[in-house]
Amino acid sequence: MCNPKSVGEQRSIALFPLGRIVATPGALEALDRYAINAMDLIKRHQSGDWGNVPPGDAEENLRSIENGWRILSSYALSENQNLWIITEADRSVTTLLLPEEY
Repeated sequence: MCNPKSVGEQRSIALFPLGRIVATPGALEALDRYAINAMDLIKRHQSGDWGNVPPGDAEENLRSIENGWRILSSYALSENQNLWIITEADRSVTTLLLPEEY
């Protein structure tokens, strides 16, 4: 897992544009069930806090920012539930979804 900064030390600098923000019904239900504010996770994603992605994926995200490729973050909503946030390569859309919805 890779989290470039502690929870209390979140950057607020937007590293890339998000485009239109959309979410799957499953993601919306999970966010509601666990009382998690989607914008908090979106801000983390956009500022380079990729959540619990492996180190190699975190490095790939940094290359993706520079090269205009897709960016993926993964956040634990509970012990058994993660939420992914994916910003497409053309930065036209950012999607919140559950891994099983991919």
